[in-house]
Amino acid sequence: MESWVRAVVEAIHSSRSQAVIYLAGGASQALGWLLSVPGASSTVLEVVVPYSRASMAQLLGKMPLQFTSKQAAEDMALAAYNRALKLSGPGLQVMGVGFTGSLASSRPKHGDHRFYVSTWTHNCLKTSHVTLSKGLRSREEEDKVSSYFLLKAIANTCRISATIQPDIQEPEIPEESMEPFDEDQELQQVINGQVCMKIYHFAAPLEKNFSRKVILPGSFNPLHDGHLRLLEVASSMCDDGLPFFEISAINADKPPLSIAEIKRRIEQFRKAGKNVIISNQPYFYKKAELFPGSAFIIGADTAARLVNPKYYGGDYNRMLGILLECKSTGTTFLVGGRKIEGVFKVLEDLDIPKELRDMFISIPEEKFRMDISSTEIRKSQGL
Repeated sequence: MESWVRAVVEAIHSSRSQAVIYLAGGASQALGWLLSVPGASSTVLEVVVPYSRASMAQLLGKMPLQFTSKQAAEDMALAAYNRALKLSGPGLQVMGVGFTGSLASSRPKHGDHRFYVSTWTHNCLKTSHVTLSKGLRSREEEDKVSSYFLLKAIANTCRISATIQPDIQEPEIPEESMEPFDEDQELQQVINGQVCMKIYHFAAPLEKNFSRKVILPGSFNPLHDGHLRLLEVASSMCDDGLPFFEISAINADKPPLSIAEIKRRIEQFRKAGKNVIISNQPYFYKKAELFPGSAFIIGADTAARLVNPKYYGGDYNRMLGILLECKSTGTTFLVGGRKIEGVFKVLEDLDIPKELRDMFISIPEEKFRMDISSTEIRKSQGL
Protein backbone atom coordinates (compact mmCIF):
# COMPACT_ATOMS: atom_id res chain seq x y z
CA MET A 1 0.00 0.00 0.00
CA GLU A 2 1.41 3.40 -0.98
CA SER A 3 2.01 5.77 1.92
CA TRP A 4 -0.48 8.32 0.60
CA VAL A 5 -3.17 5.64 0.38
CA ARG A 6 -2.53 4.66 3.99
CA ALA A 7 -2.75 8.32 5.05
CA VAL A 8 -6.13 8.71 3.32
CA VAL A 9 -7.47 5.52 4.90
CA GLU A 10 -6.28 6.58 8.37
CA ALA A 11 -8.07 9.92 7.92
CA ILE A 12 -11.27 8.12 6.84
CA HIS A 13 -11.14 5.89 9.93
CA SER A 14 -10.75 8.99 12.14
CA SER A 15 -13.66 10.88 10.57
CA ARG A 16 -16.61 9.60 12.69
CA SER A 17 -18.34 8.51 9.48
CA GLN A 18 -19.67 5.02 8.86
CA ALA A 19 -20.36 3.30 5.55
CA VAL A 20 -21.99 0.31 3.98
CA ILE A 21 -20.28 -0.59 0.70
CA TYR A 22 -21.87 -2.57 -2.13
CA LEU A 23 -19.60 -3.30 -5.06
CA ALA A 24 -19.41 -5.58 -8.07
CA GLY A 25 -16.95 -5.86 -10.94
CA GLY A 26 -13.92 -4.06 -9.54
CA ALA A 27 -12.38 -1.83 -6.85
CA SER A 28 -11.56 -4.90 -4.76
CA GLN A 29 -8.16 -3.53 -3.71
CA ALA A 30 -9.86 -0.60 -2.00
CA LEU A 31 -11.51 -3.04 0.39
CA GLY A 32 -8.10 -4.46 1.30
CA TRP A 33 -6.79 -0.96 1.98
CA LEU A 34 -9.78 -0.01 4.13
CA LEU A 35 -9.81 -3.23 6.13
CA SER A 36 -6.06 -3.67 6.64
CA VAL A 37 -5.50 -0.31 8.37
CA PRO A 38 -6.36 -0.24 12.11
CA GLY A 39 -9.69 1.45 12.83
CA ALA A 40 -11.70 -0.18 10.05
CA SER A 41 -14.43 -1.27 12.46
CA SER A 42 -15.10 2.42 13.20
CA THR A 43 -15.87 3.09 9.53
CA VAL A 44 -16.95 -0.03 7.66
CA LEU A 45 -20.32 -1.34 8.81
CA GLU A 46 -20.77 -3.92 6.07
CA VAL A 47 -19.40 -4.90 2.67
CA VAL A 48 -21.43 -6.92 0.16
CA VAL A 49 -20.22 -8.11 -3.26
CA PRO A 50 -23.35 -8.98 -5.31
CA TYR A 51 -21.49 -10.52 -8.26
CA SER A 52 -24.16 -12.82 -9.67
CA ARG A 53 -27.29 -11.54 -11.39
CA ALA A 54 -29.48 -13.19 -8.76
CA SER A 55 -27.48 -11.64 -5.92
CA MET A 56 -27.74 -8.16 -7.43
CA ALA A 57 -31.48 -8.54 -8.04
CA GLN A 58 -32.02 -9.66 -4.46
CA LEU A 59 -29.93 -6.80 -3.10
CA LEU A 60 -31.82 -4.12 -5.07
CA GLY A 61 -35.23 -5.79 -5.05
CA LYS A 62 -35.26 -5.66 -8.86
CA MET A 63 -33.23 -6.71 -11.87
CA PRO A 64 -31.17 -3.78 -13.20
CA LEU A 65 -31.74 -2.91 -16.86
CA GLN A 66 -27.96 -2.65 -17.19
CA PHE A 67 -25.59 -3.90 -14.50
CA THR A 68 -22.71 -1.53 -15.26
CA SER A 69 -24.55 1.78 -15.37
CA LYS A 70 -25.06 5.03 -13.51
CA GLN A 71 -28.53 3.90 -12.43
CA ALA A 72 -27.26 0.61 -11.02
CA ALA A 73 -24.49 2.33 -9.04
CA GLU A 74 -26.95 4.86 -7.62
CA ASP A 75 -29.46 2.14 -6.74
CA MET A 76 -26.68 0.26 -4.95
CA ALA A 77 -25.65 3.43 -3.07
CA LEU A 78 -29.26 4.03 -1.96
CA ALA A 79 -29.66 0.44 -0.75
CA ALA A 80 -26.33 0.72 1.07
CA TYR A 81 -27.40 4.04 2.65
CA ASN A 82 -30.61 2.55 4.02
CA ARG A 83 -28.65 -0.38 5.40
CA ALA A 84 -26.12 2.00 6.98
CA LEU A 85 -28.90 3.97 8.69
CA LYS A 86 -30.03 0.75 10.40
CA LEU A 87 -26.54 -0.42 11.39
CA SER A 88 -24.80 2.84 12.32
CA GLY A 89 -23.85 3.86 15.82
CA PRO A 90 -25.90 6.61 17.47
CA GLY A 91 -24.81 10.12 16.58
CA LEU A 92 -22.54 9.19 13.64
CA GLN A 93 -22.75 10.33 10.01
CA VAL A 94 -23.50 7.57 7.52
CA MET A 95 -23.08 6.96 3.81
CA GLY A 96 -24.02 4.31 1.30
CA VAL A 97 -21.44 3.48 -1.37
CA GLY A 98 -22.24 1.72 -4.64
CA PHE A 99 -19.70 0.58 -7.23
CA THR A 100 -20.27 -1.34 -10.43
CA GLY A 101 -17.65 -1.98 -13.11
CA SER A 102 -16.93 -3.84 -16.31
CA LEU A 103 -13.15 -4.26 -16.42
CA ALA A 104 -10.69 -6.40 -18.36
CA SER A 105 -11.45 -10.10 -17.98
CA SER A 106 -10.33 -13.50 -19.26
CA ARG A 107 -12.41 -12.93 -22.41
CA PRO A 108 -12.26 -9.89 -24.73
CA LYS A 109 -15.15 -7.46 -24.18
CA HIS A 110 -17.06 -5.78 -26.98
CA GLY A 111 -18.08 -2.82 -24.82
CA ASP A 112 -16.03 -0.20 -22.99
CA HIS A 113 -14.00 -0.96 -19.90
CA ARG A 114 -15.76 1.34 -17.44
CA PHE A 115 -16.95 1.80 -13.89
CA TYR A 116 -19.35 3.92 -11.83
CA VAL A 117 -19.04 4.84 -8.17
CA SER A 118 -21.85 6.54 -6.21
CA THR A 119 -22.16 7.82 -2.66
CA TRP A 120 -25.49 8.58 -0.99
CA THR A 121 -25.74 10.67 2.18
CA HIS A 122 -28.62 12.43 3.90
CA ASN A 123 -28.26 15.49 1.70
CA CYS A 124 -26.43 14.50 -1.49
CA LEU A 125 -25.98 11.88 -4.20
CA LYS A 126 -22.64 11.95 -6.05
CA THR A 127 -21.64 9.73 -8.97
CA SER A 128 -18.41 9.39 -10.97
CA HIS A 129 -18.09 7.53 -14.26
CA VAL A 130 -14.76 6.61 -15.84
CA THR A 131 -14.24 4.94 -19.22
CA LEU A 132 -10.80 3.33 -19.36
CA SER A 133 -8.65 2.96 -22.46
CA LYS A 134 -8.96 -0.65 -23.63
CA GLY A 135 -5.76 -2.65 -23.83
CA LEU A 136 -3.74 -0.15 -21.80
CA ARG A 137 -3.78 -2.06 -18.50
CA SER A 138 -4.16 -5.55 -17.07
CA ARG A 139 -7.21 -6.49 -15.02
CA GLU A 140 -5.26 -5.95 -11.82
CA GLU A 141 -4.15 -2.50 -12.96
CA GLU A 142 -7.71 -1.51 -13.93
CA ASP A 143 -8.92 -2.76 -10.56
CA LYS A 144 -6.31 -0.55 -8.88
CA VAL A 145 -7.44 2.54 -10.81
CA SER A 146 -11.07 1.87 -9.88
CA SER A 147 -9.98 1.32 -6.25
CA TYR A 148 -8.38 4.76 -6.20
CA PHE A 149 -11.65 6.32 -7.34
CA LEU A 150 -13.70 4.39 -4.79
CA LEU A 151 -11.34 5.53 -2.02
CA LYS A 152 -11.51 9.11 -3.29
CA ALA A 153 -15.33 9.04 -3.26
CA ILE A 154 -15.39 7.84 0.34
CA ALA A 155 -12.76 10.41 1.39
CA ASN A 156 -14.68 13.24 -0.26
CA THR A 157 -17.87 12.20 1.50
CA CYS A 158 -15.97 12.22 4.81
CA ARG A 159 -14.83 15.77 3.91
CA ILE A 160 -11.22 14.68 3.76
CA SER A 161 -8.95 16.52 1.39
CA ALA A 162 -7.30 13.68 -0.48
CA THR A 163 -4.90 13.99 -3.40
CA ILE A 164 -5.58 10.76 -5.28
CA GLN A 165 -3.01 9.68 -7.86
CA PRO A 166 -4.88 7.30 -10.18
CA ASP A 167 -2.48 7.57 -13.16
CA ILE A 168 -5.19 8.08 -15.76
CA GLN A 169 -4.85 9.25 -19.35
CA GLU A 170 -6.38 12.38 -20.90
CA PRO A 171 -9.46 10.59 -22.37
CA GLU A 172 -10.13 8.89 -19.02
CA ILE A 173 -11.06 12.03 -17.07
CA PRO A 174 -14.11 11.14 -14.94
CA GLU A 175 -17.60 12.41 -15.65
CA GLU A 176 -19.10 13.56 -12.37
CA SER A 177 -22.61 14.44 -11.28
CA MET A 178 -24.05 15.69 -8.01
CA GLU A 179 -27.67 15.89 -6.83
CA PRO A 180 -28.12 17.77 -3.54
CA PHE A 181 -31.25 17.20 -1.43
CA ASP A 182 -32.93 19.94 0.59
CA GLU A 183 -34.90 19.15 3.74
CA ASP A 184 -38.24 18.90 1.94
CA GLN A 185 -36.78 16.41 -0.54
CA GLU A 186 -35.25 14.36 2.28
CA LEU A 187 -38.59 14.16 4.08
CA GLN A 188 -40.40 13.26 0.85
CA GLN A 189 -37.92 10.40 0.37
CA VAL A 190 -38.97 9.10 3.81
CA ILE A 191 -42.69 9.48 3.07
CA ASN A 192 -42.27 7.69 -0.28
CA GLY A 193 -40.36 4.83 1.35
CA GLN A 194 -37.22 5.53 -0.70
CA VAL A 195 -35.22 6.30 2.46
CA CYS A 196 -36.10 4.61 5.75
CA MET A 197 -35.49 7.54 8.12
CA LYS A 198 -34.12 11.04 8.65
CA ILE A 199 -32.30 11.81 11.88
CA TYR A 200 -32.13 15.27 13.47
CA HIS A 201 -29.36 15.74 16.04
CA PHE A 202 -30.51 18.74 18.07
CA ALA A 203 -29.07 17.68 21.44
CA ALA A 204 -25.62 18.83 22.49
CA PRO A 205 -22.96 16.28 21.44
CA LEU A 206 -21.80 13.96 24.21
CA GLU A 207 -18.27 12.64 24.62
CA LYS A 208 -19.52 9.21 25.64
CA ASN A 209 -19.87 6.45 23.04
CA PHE A 210 -23.31 4.82 22.93
CA SER A 211 -24.00 1.30 21.73
CA ARG A 212 -27.74 1.65 21.05
CA LYS A 213 -30.67 4.03 20.88
CA VAL A 214 -33.35 4.67 23.51
CA ILE A 215 -36.43 5.68 21.51
CA LEU A 216 -39.71 7.28 22.59
CA PRO A 217 -42.13 6.92 19.64
CA GLY A 218 -45.22 9.07 19.31
CA SER A 219 -47.04 11.78 17.39
CA PHE A 220 -45.91 14.58 19.74
CA ASN A 221 -48.76 16.84 18.71
CA PRO A 222 -47.79 18.68 20.82
CA LEU A 223 -44.56 17.74 22.59
CA HIS A 224 -45.08 18.32 26.32
CA ASP A 225 -43.24 18.10 29.66
CA GLY A 226 -44.48 14.54 30.21
CA HIS A 227 -42.72 13.36 27.07
CA LEU A 228 -39.49 15.13 28.01
CA ARG A 229 -39.54 13.78 31.56
CA LEU A 230 -40.36 10.23 30.41
CA LEU A 231 -37.43 10.10 27.99
CA GLU A 232 -35.13 11.53 30.66
CA VAL A 233 -36.15 8.91 33.23
CA ALA A 234 -36.04 6.00 30.78
CA SER A 235 -32.63 7.07 29.47
CA SER A 236 -31.28 7.08 33.03
CA MET A 237 -32.18 3.37 33.14
CA CYS A 238 -30.10 2.68 29.97
CA ASP A 239 -26.60 4.04 30.43
CA ASP A 240 -25.51 2.71 27.04
CA GLY A 241 -28.37 4.31 25.08
CA LEU A 242 -28.54 7.66 23.29
CA PRO A 243 -32.06 9.14 23.65
CA PHE A 244 -34.27 9.92 20.65
CA PHE A 245 -37.87 10.84 20.02
CA GLU A 246 -39.36 9.20 16.91
CA ILE A 247 -42.28 10.17 14.69
CA SER A 248 -43.60 7.96 11.89
CA ALA A 249 -44.58 10.00 8.84
CA ILE A 250 -46.80 7.06 7.86
CA ASN A 251 -49.82 6.22 10.03
CA ALA A 252 -51.50 2.84 10.18
CA ASP A 253 -55.03 4.20 9.75
CA LYS A 254 -54.58 7.82 8.60
CA PRO A 255 -53.06 9.59 5.59
CA PRO A 256 -49.30 10.31 5.76
CA LEU A 257 -48.23 13.49 7.51
CA SER A 258 -47.54 16.39 5.18
CA ILE A 259 -44.05 17.79 4.91
CA ALA A 260 -45.26 21.07 6.44
CA GLU A 261 -46.78 19.22 9.41
CA ILE A 262 -43.64 17.13 9.96
CA LYS A 263 -41.49 20.27 9.93
CA ARG A 264 -43.88 21.98 12.38
CA ARG A 265 -43.47 19.11 14.82
CA ILE A 266 -39.69 18.94 14.26
CA GLU A 267 -39.44 22.59 15.30
CA GLN A 268 -40.59 21.60 18.81
CA PHE A 269 -37.54 19.37 19.19
CA ARG A 270 -35.20 21.99 17.76
CA LYS A 271 -36.39 24.46 20.41
CA ALA A 272 -36.12 21.83 23.16
CA GLY A 273 -32.66 20.69 22.01
CA LYS A 274 -33.72 17.06 21.68
CA ASN A 275 -32.86 14.46 19.02
CA VAL A 276 -35.70 13.25 16.83
CA ILE A 277 -36.02 10.64 14.08
CA ILE A 278 -38.60 10.78 11.28
CA SER A 279 -39.33 7.24 10.07
CA ASN A 280 -41.97 5.59 7.89
CA GLN A 281 -42.81 2.60 10.09
CA PRO A 282 -45.93 2.84 12.31
CA TYR A 283 -45.71 -0.75 13.61
CA PHE A 284 -43.35 -1.83 16.38
CA TYR A 285 -42.25 -5.03 14.67
CA LYS A 286 -41.10 -2.90 11.74
CA LYS A 287 -39.48 -0.36 14.08
CA ALA A 288 -37.52 -3.25 15.60
CA GLU A 289 -36.12 -4.04 12.13
CA LEU A 290 -35.34 -0.37 11.57
CA PHE A 291 -33.62 0.17 14.94
CA PRO A 292 -32.08 -3.21 15.90
CA GLY A 293 -30.96 -3.49 19.50
CA SER A 294 -32.88 -0.42 20.62
CA ALA A 295 -34.95 0.13 23.76
CA PHE A 296 -38.42 1.52 23.01
CA ILE A 297 -40.28 3.55 25.63
CA ILE A 298 -44.00 2.79 25.67
CA GLY A 299 -46.98 3.21 27.98
CA ALA A 300 -48.73 0.32 29.71
CA ASP A 301 -51.66 0.82 27.31
CA THR A 302 -49.39 0.25 24.30
CA ALA A 303 -47.75 -2.74 26.01
CA ALA A 304 -51.20 -4.26 26.57
CA ARG A 305 -52.00 -3.88 22.86
CA LEU A 306 -48.64 -5.34 21.84
CA VAL A 307 -49.42 -8.66 23.55
CA ASN A 308 -53.14 -8.75 22.71
CA PRO A 309 -53.87 -11.36 19.99
CA LYS A 310 -56.82 -9.18 18.91
CA TYR A 311 -54.36 -6.97 17.03
CA TYR A 312 -52.88 -9.99 15.23
CA GLY A 313 -56.10 -11.28 13.69
CA GLY A 314 -56.93 -13.11 16.91
CA ASP A 315 -53.93 -15.42 16.44
CA TYR A 316 -51.94 -15.87 19.69
CA ASN A 317 -49.12 -17.76 17.97
CA ARG A 318 -48.76 -15.03 15.34
CA MET A 319 -48.47 -12.42 18.09
CA LEU A 320 -45.87 -14.52 19.88
CA GLY A 321 -43.91 -15.19 16.69
CA ILE A 322 -43.76 -11.51 15.69
CA LEU A 323 -42.62 -10.37 19.14
CA LEU A 324 -40.05 -13.17 19.41
CA GLU A 325 -38.66 -11.94 16.08
CA CYS A 326 -38.39 -8.46 17.65
CA LYS A 327 -36.65 -10.04 20.62
CA SER A 328 -34.11 -11.67 18.31
CA THR A 329 -33.00 -8.21 17.12
CA GLY A 330 -32.21 -7.19 20.72
CA THR A 331 -35.34 -5.08 21.11
CA THR A 332 -36.54 -4.23 24.61
CA PHE A 333 -39.50 -2.20 25.89
CA LEU A 334 -39.35 0.22 28.81
CA VAL A 335 -42.92 0.47 30.10
CA GLY A 336 -44.31 3.48 31.94
CA GLY A 337 -47.59 3.51 33.80
CA ARG A 338 -50.70 4.81 31.99
CA LYS A 339 -54.41 5.05 32.61
CA ILE A 340 -56.29 2.21 30.93
CA GLU A 341 -60.07 2.71 30.94
CA GLY A 342 -59.70 5.23 33.74
CA VAL A 343 -57.46 3.05 35.94
CA PHE A 344 -53.72 3.71 36.30
CA LYS A 345 -51.82 0.55 35.44
CA VAL A 346 -48.16 -0.44 35.30
CA LEU A 347 -46.32 -3.31 33.64
CA GLU A 348 -46.86 -5.60 36.61
CA ASP A 349 -50.63 -5.36 36.08
CA LEU A 350 -50.35 -6.86 32.58
CA ASP A 351 -50.32 -10.50 31.55
CA ILE A 352 -47.11 -10.77 29.51
CA PRO A 353 -46.36 -14.23 27.99
CA LYS A 354 -43.44 -15.85 29.83
CA GLU A 355 -41.42 -16.11 26.59
CA LEU A 356 -41.49 -12.32 26.29
CA ARG A 357 -41.21 -11.13 29.87
CA ASP A 358 -37.50 -10.32 29.73
CA MET A 359 -38.21 -7.94 26.81
CA PHE A 360 -40.34 -5.71 29.04
CA ILE A 361 -38.82 -3.55 31.79
CA SER A 362 -40.95 -1.55 34.18
CA ILE A 363 -40.42 2.17 34.77
CA PRO A 364 -41.37 2.46 38.46
CA GLU A 365 -44.33 4.73 39.26
CA GLU A 366 -42.24 6.57 41.85
CA LYS A 367 -39.77 7.49 39.09
CA PHE A 368 -42.35 8.62 36.56
CA ARG A 369 -46.06 9.33 36.62
CA MET A 370 -47.65 12.13 34.65
CA ASP A 371 -51.22 11.71 33.44
CA ILE A 372 -51.11 14.59 30.95
CA SER A 373 -51.69 13.66 27.28
CA SER A 374 -51.30 15.45 23.95
CA THR A 375 -54.98 14.78 23.21
CA GLU A 376 -56.07 16.57 26.39
CA ILE A 377 -53.76 19.49 25.62
CA ARG A 378 -55.25 19.84 22.11
CA LYS A 379 -58.78 19.74 23.55
CA SER A 380 -57.94 22.38 26.14
CA GLN A 381 -56.58 24.57 23.33
CA GLY A 382 -59.68 23.99 21.20
CA LEU A 383 -57.68 22.16 18.50
